[in-house]
Amino acid sequence: MNLFALLDAAASRFPDHDAVYLGDRRLCTWVELRDRALRLAASIRQQHDAGARIAIATHNRPEIIELMFATWAAECVVVPLNYKLHPREMAQILEDAGAARVFASSAIGAELAPITTVCTEIIDSEGYSQRFAADPSAPPRTDPSTLAWLFYTSGTTGRSKGAMLSHRNLTAMAVAHLADIDAPDENCSLVHAAPMSHGSGLYILPYVLRGARQILPASGAFDPDEFLDLCGQHPTASAFLAPTMVQRLVDTGRSRPANLKTIVYGGGPMYVESLRKAISAFGPIFAQIYGQGESPMTITGLRCAEHESDDEAILGSVGYARSGMEVAVLQADGQPAPLGEIGEIVCSGDAVMSGYWQNPDATRATLKDGWLYTGDMGSFDARGFLTLRDRSKDVVISGGSNVYPREVEEVLLEHPGVAEACVVGTPDAEWGEIVVAFIVGAVDPAALDAHLLQRIARFKRPKRYEFVDELPKNSYGKVLKRELRASLAR
Repeated sequence: MNLFALLDAAASRFPDHDAVYLGDRRLCTWVELRDRALRLAASIRQQHDAGARIAIATHNRPEIIELMFATWAAECVVVPLNYKLHPREMAQILEDAGAARVFASSAIGAELAPITTVCTEIIDSEGYSQRFAADPSAPPRTDPSTLAWLFYTSGTTGRSKGAMLSHRNLTAMAVAHLADIDAPDENCSLVHAAPMSHGSGLYILPYVLRGARQILPASGAFDPDEFLDLCGQHPTASAFLAPTMVQRLVDTGRSRPANLKTIVYGGGPMYVESLRKAISAFGPIFAQIYGQGESPMTITGLRCAEHESDDEAILGSVGYARSGMEVAVLQADGQPAPLGEIGEIVCSGDAVMSGYWQNPDATRATLKDGWLYTGDMGSFDARGFLTLRDRSKDVVISGGSNVYPREVEEVLLEHPGVAEACVVGTPDAEWGEIVVAFIVGAVDPAALDAHLLQRIARFKRPKRYEFVDELPKNSYGKVLKRELRASLAR
């Protein structure tokens, strides 16, 4: 089983149906997309052996779809890069993955080329266009356990870790989505408003399997009005959005387009009050997923039907275990926590990664006794609904993007005016959470912003700085982050 088979099936069943749109402009049918992917695959195999890591670094654009399926048809590995990352962070991922090539937009490629030895190819270049002169390759047959996607997620040490996702993992994710969350067909659409390097890109798979057209905003990014216009133009539209994007849709004051069927949200906290406002504005079209890069989009879920409930405990939960997944809450001794008691959330199933790329220590710490230890804390109720309570890994999820405090702290401490730094998250109505940095030292916030922007991605930068004389610590010298969070809540 090779994931290219999903495109092959769509092209065989719906050859002349619309496949990819840029705004309201049709780019290709399914049979044309299959031909482009196979020609591109042949050109890749002329240069790289099976198993080569092929990176993609661009804002949302149609080439991502053909590159993904071409890479799999060439029996290589897709390494999507978040276009919001700083070029140096992208270069670190390319180095860690041992990438053979990176296909990049002209803007990102111009910044990457001077700082990486990886061959950088510009997507909108003449050289890329010439690849389609190659004779189409034959569709491959691949062991389903073969690596298909390296999903990089920032680590608490400041270096990214690559979750190894196989063809089987991603097939299980696609099937679970169709079983639990949405049921598209060839008369439906998937609108890519969120970054395709993450959730929106992963959801290409189930929608291609069903022959649903892929819609890319002409802007290449998320604009609430553009998104709602597209949903009005294309049939039976679905999308994956971060909670902050849902909030921005509500803030437009516009009503739901008749063609908008499903919004799947995840990647960060959605507070009950915000969810109720969204349902009031657009109706019960929302479905929630809880997952991680290590178990992509697939741990628990809350269907659209559950969003019709007025039960705050249900709306505040992340739903129940997904099809093909076993989910448990364990105490510190490894025993199941009683109902209502908080413990670490663990899961097992075909969607779970095989480990971290070339990182056996991190793999052993995360995969234990057949379980993926998520680092998230939660509790089950008697009905099987799981509620997230805290995150033991200290990650701040802002606007659907993960920010690890230690990474930001380490960069802050490089500034000569910073004696000590501690970064925490605090709830925010628009972003879900925002990053707040407590600073001991004498330095202008604008200087800290400039310092950070030269070293890490813009979205990781603190939105607030709090200057203090000292950080609260316990007798062992560990900073008491709970006291800092409490001070923000007062």
